[in-house]
Amino acid sequence: MSGFDVLIIPRLEMHVTHVCNLTCESCSHYSNHRHKGSVSIEEADAWMRSWSRKVTPQTFNLLGGEPAIHPDLPAFVGLVRKHWPRSIIRIATNGFLLHRHPTLPAELEKHGPSELVVSVHHGSPEYLSRLEPVRALLAGWQQAHPRVSFSYTPSAGRWTRRYLGEGADMKPFTDKNPRTSWDICPARTCAQLHDGKIWKCAPLAYLPMQAEKFGLGPEWDPYLAYKPLEPGSSSKEIAEFFGRKEENVCSMCSAKKRLFDLPLPYRSTGAPEMSAAGT
Repeated sequence: MSGFDVLIIPRLEMHVTHVCNLTCESCSHYSNHRHKGSVSIEEADAWMRSWSRKVTPQTFNLLGGEPAIHPDLPAFVGLVRKHWPRSIIRIATNGFLLHRHPTLPAELEKHGPSELVVSVHHGSPEYLSRLEPVRALLAGWQQAHPRVSFSYTPSAGRWTRRYLGEGADMKPFTDKNPRTSWDICPARTCAQLHDGKIWKCAPLAYLPMQAEKFGLGPEWDPYLAYKPLEPGSSSKEIAEFFGRKEENVCSMCSAKKRLFDLPLPYRSTGAPEMSAAGT
């Protein structure tokens, strides 16, 4: 876009699907609340096109939900590369459904630099045992596609409570210290591309889905009134958006780290594998 200053930002993330095969308590993306819906390649193409000449993320994250539930996950890799030629493409996944996408590592290698990170959500022997086939799969992928980075991150060891309660009984925190909440926020640089707009963080981006499904109480109204960045914004407005640190909406989150031991995050089936029905 002639005359438009392209802003380099640390990270931009996008749900390819809101569906997840795990149910991690207090998930910051609300993926434990059985949301439905996926983003089509056509929708994602339009969203990315709206922003590709305005912002350049150093890393673009494809996630969810669980991104491997989306049947077209490999196609998103090339789509990101079309719009952002120099960004690192990163997929964040729990790993259990990666076997559905045998072409994914080749796409990641073709459109590198790229990374695939498996988030390990529990440290129990049962969970780690179920993860062994995933480790074997990724070891084979790494050998065949050495230019792709395959890694693991121990999410369970740093799991914090992002809100109080669940579902219709969910409540925001009332610490009323947005600066401290922002200081300890693990998602300070995790802006979300959702519905064609850019949101400060996942808890704000996907909160309207929670409200629609559960009819949240009035204590959520100040946060549901949040206005994301519109694609028609000027370069000055975009720079101001990404230059902000704490905002009043940061008060929805705790002002101190509330670590807790995550229960085994399996669905009612008792296994991390699930069908993609309802996507």
